[in-house]
Amino acid sequence: METNAAEHLTDPEDQAELLADAFATGDPRYVAHALGIVARAHGMTKLEQATGMKRQALYRALSMDGNPKLDTLMKVMKALHLSLRAEPREAA
Repeated sequence: METNAAEHLTDPEDQAELLADAFATGDPRYVAHALGIVARAHGMTKLEQATGMKRQALYRALSMDGNPKLDTLMKVMKALHLSLRAEPREAA
């Protein structure tokens, strides 16, 4: 039986750490997937109400195969009380 990560990821610090890790990889699939895990941990019904988006659209966008638009990303981050921050990094 596969464990649902969202059920165990209830601490906001752990959620932020997961998302920071996902953003650090630069992998859009991982970012969408991680955001979906955090969204499910908060409750998709609450997220649907906070974003004004349909649950089905949220599930689709926030899956490993999803590709959320920037608008969707910003709405979801705001609804989850999370922010994005840009930091300089060393050139390769």
